[in-house]
Amino acid sequence: MNTEQLILVGGGGHCKSVIDVVEASSRFSIAGIVDTPEKVGTTQSGYPVIATDGDLATLARQYRYFLVTVGQIRSSTLRTRLYHLIKSLGGSLPTLISPTAYVSQRALIGEGTVIHHQAFVNAGAQIGVNCIINTASLIEHDARIGDHCHVSTAAVINGDGVVGDHCFVGSRAVVSHGVHVAPNGILGAGAVLLTPTEEGGLYAGNPAVLKKRVS
Repeated sequence: MNTEQLILVGGGGHCKSVIDVVEASSRFSIAGIVDTPEKVGTTQSGYPVIATDGDLATLARQYRYFLVTVGQIRSSTLRTRLYHLIKSLGGSLPTLISPTAYVSQRALIGEGTVIHHQAFVNAGAQIGVNCIINTASLIEHDARIGDHCHVSTAAVINGDGVVGDHCFVGSRAVVSHGVHVAPNGILGAGAVLLTPTEEGGLYAGNPAVLKKRVS
């Protein structure tokens, strides 16, 4: 079966997990990885690091498909910058879904978003662009995830919950039914958010409360 070639932008730990999804899905073959200058010539999970960010314009003339595979711990700044750079160069960012995930045919998934193994995206859910929906996370019916978000391992966004743009939802965190997370919000691991947030910042605990405002 013929597959499209794909460039991965970012060669760290998150890249490893995306590689596993790429290999499982069989839609793309990985042509190479973009990383820092000192990593060029090395490999990640058997795939060559072939270029740096400064080479993306050249790569965009050779390849169509790119994915941002830099991780997102709290801040989305780097992933967002790379997404817009790839778009400005004419690159396409596919949606990638693990074959072990469940995504309802009535859900909407934005470009550049990766749905990892065992994740569950229910009917009516909407997920924005360039998101990480990580292993075993649950996005319930009619929930909305904004652009450039990371929903971490085993986190739960309950029905009608809303996660604003540029948010990080930590492992096993829970957003209760109908609760809104303001843009640039960070939910710590295991946080249980019972009421809407009005500003970006770090929220932690059960029930989750604001611990630190975004500077």
